Amino acid sequence: MSTEPTAETRGGHDDEGMLHRLGYAQVLFRGMGGFENFAISFTIISILAGCLTSYYIAFGQGGPVAVTWGWLLVGAMSTIVALAMAEIASAYPTAGGLYYWASKLGSPAWGWFTGWFNLIGQIAVTAAIGYGLATFGTALLNFWFDYPNEKEYIYLLYAIFLAAAAVLNLMHVSITSLLNRISAYWHIVGVLVIVGILLLVPDKHQSLGYAFGETVNATGFGAGNENFGSFLFIYVFLTGLLMAQYTITGFDASAHLAEETRNASRSAAIGMYMSVVVSVVFGFILLLAVTLAIPSTQGAIDNIAFLVPWSWAESMGQGWAEFLLFICVIAQFFCVTASITSASRMLFAFSRDGAVPGHRLWRQVGKNRVPQTAVLAIVVLSALVMVPAYWNYLVGYLVGTGIAVIGLYIAFILPVILRFRLGDRFEPGAWSLGAHYKWIDLVAIVWVAFITLIFLLPPYKASVPWEDEFTWEALNYAPILVGAALLLFGGWYVLSAHKWFKGPVRQGTEEELERIEREYRGGGTASTTSPAR
Repeated sequence: MSTEPTAETRGGHDDEGMLHRLGYAQVLFRGMGGFENFAISFTIISILAGCLTSYYIAFGQGGPVAVTWGWLLVGAMSTIVALAMAEIASAYPTAGGLYYWASKLGSPAWGWFTGWFNLIGQIAVTAAIGYGLATFGTALLNFWFDYPNEKEYIYLLYAIFLAAAAVLNLMHVSITSLLNRISAYWHIVGVLVIVGILLLVPDKHQSLGYAFGETVNATGFGAGNENFGSFLFIYVFLTGLLMAQYTITGFDASAHLAEETRNASRSAAIGMYMSVVVSVVFGFILLLAVTLAIPSTQGAIDNIAFLVPWSWAESMGQGWAEFLLFICVIAQFFCVTASITSASRMLFAFSRDGAVPGHRLWRQVGKNRVPQTAVLAIVVLSALVMVPAYWNYLVGYLVGTGIAVIGLYIAFILPVILRFRLGDRFEPGAWSLGAHYKWIDLVAIVWVAFITLIFLLPPYKASVPWEDEFTWEALNYAPILVGAALLLFGGWYVLSAHKWFKGPVRQGTEEELERIEREYRGGGTASTTSPAR
């Protein structure tokens, strides 16, 4: 893989100059280094959030086999997807990220659908992260203060966490940058502490054979672990991959924060794929330790809704469980805060080109050069996404994670398809795959198509309409919501948006871009409006 600068990027780290060539003024504050860019993606992936809050999905839909082997499979494929995206991020280091790439590599129509899938996925993943945090927070507060372990109180805590994360995101970007630096170290050290405790404290452990060979079927299909045939095992195992695939999302944050990162053409690309690689390694170590500490398979199934907190309390006692939960809750709060940061930049950039209803409001930047109205919009929408979990936690959370994975990975892969189609005509940035793009892009495209189909399938017998056990509470709503999104945004584009949405539009001439930048440096507040708008 080549990291030699091309003609377009040779000449140093002229981030403002590159942004001008992409058509935008430097209105966001460029204060992040390469490590901070890596840290925000690493924080949003958050193995202490996704791995643990969705652990029950893999354990109930495949068992330890789906946890360990599933993680390694998804980790390898996600790394390939991240590498494919990183090359494009290097060529177009802008907050618009994916939708900008698709518009430039394809057409406004490609950019429109990429942008909307990305925005929906960003909101859904923020909601799922926050709600997972609320469940762990509820378990911790239940240990400390006998806080009710009921869905109404989980949602209340969810709203409180969102509000706190919103306040932090309304501050100067230096605050969120500092939090991301702290978060990266907290995650790495936290994983090592948790793994060490899980290996040393419990009196009994499961064997490695259990971690890599035990299967569990809590889906209702078949007859539990009896009559667990090969075809059924494959089906259940594949639906259980949602845990790993949901965890390894959000690494597009490195692209969305590119306008706030120094040496962005290189740093955003490296931050994107390295956040995945580091997460895969540390996540595997964490999941293996958690699985080895499971007290009993049947006990885990009986306590599936709060599997990890139950397992820790059962195997080590409440005191140790409280300590580990505290580490996780802090990490998960870092995660939801970073997710709001990334999603708000996506909304800001998409609104900058007039694609979102109310775009004049969402593209405004405050005196501290933060898109504050976009931050508030993301928080409100995330709160609304998880309303179904108020009635059924497990299914509501499952739907949130499913929509997040499908929405984000469709948005991830559309620009990759276009880059693959361009072949050697693609002009790389400071970081390039070289000739390796041919197989990397192809594998990424096939994998995303595969998982999109898998996560639209019913994961539980009670979610199949022709079964006697069918209940609306168990239904996988992801196909309905994804289909509705396609009809809504597709119909909108065909009937109206194709007439006015032209993709990314230059904000002005070089002189006009410099004038806009002087206004922001002087502490002004304005919306980033282009002459075409």
